[in-house]
Amino acid sequence: MYDLAIIGEGPAGMTAAIYATRAGLSTVIIERMFSGGQMGETPEIDNYPGFESISGFELSSKMAAHAKKLGAETMRGDVTDIEFSDGNNLIKTSSRDVRTKTVILALGASHRKLGVPGEDKYKGLGVSYCATCDGNFFRGKDVCVVGGGNTALEDALYLAKICNSVTLIHRRDAFRGFDSLADRVSKEPNITLLLSSVVTEICGNERVESVTVKNVSTNETSSVSVSGCFIAVGMIPNTDIVRDKIELTPSGHIAAGESTQTNLPGVFAAGDIREKISYQIITACADGAVAAHMAGMYIAEKGFGE
Repeated sequence: MYDLAIIGEGPAGMTAAIYATRAGLSTVIIERMFSGGQMGETPEIDNYPGFESISGFELSSKMAAHAKKLGAETMRGDVTDIEFSDGNNLIKTSSRDVRTKTVILALGASHRKLGVPGEDKYKGLGVSYCATCDGNFFRGKDVCVVGGGNTALEDALYLAKICNSVTLIHRRDAFRGFDSLADRVSKEPNITLLLSSVVTEICGNERVESVTVKNVSTNETSSVSVSGCFIAVGMIPNTDIVRDKIELTPSGHIAAGESTQTNLPGVFAAGDIREKISYQIITACADGAVAAHMAGMYIAEKGFGE
């Protein structure tokens, strides 16, 4: 039996493994694909402290190597079921079953996509789902933001400070975000609003060069020249495996505060799967460090294995 099993090998999971192994906990990371999660698919990162510019693949590799060097075990396989039990959790996977005293759920979240031609083709080549992560690469250029919630409004305002122009495209005639944000957006001189409109295609050659926009009221289409298309239509937390087993928030995230403690004893949530204010690599790492600390405290308090 392990002291700790971490499900998910993104920045939250890998940081948790580093802190847990340093604290002397026997630790296994269970990941179905590859190290890094969304971070591993990011072409360039320029806001992680200590690295002025680094690829997501390289940063993921460094984190994974660090955790392995300290003694964390990595296991590849799909988690098929989890049976939570205080101090004796059973995680069933396509590889083998794992018993563990504590669990950190670091399953991450997936960006909701538009599902239009060109979206997948130009991901990382002008298509982005994180303005604060990638906006600096489009400094002085023309970009668009797709969405109408708070994130889309905040992204448009952020990009307006560094980009030549921002076109905000929303499928309804009014925003879903806070009125205060919408008011600021309407007053920003280099933000152009395209309401009652949807993006039907993202176009380009080697990189994004334009988006095709359809007005849902008139069915008229037009082309907007942009170098970047920032998609902000929501996130989908990867909670399917625990949906009926653990308390979730109305948005579908795991309900866990800054302590990362869930409603189940010895079970913690870290990274994008936990509802919080900011979803960044560094905040995921912070969650991982806290969750590992909490897992160690829980084992010590319960006296498991003594």
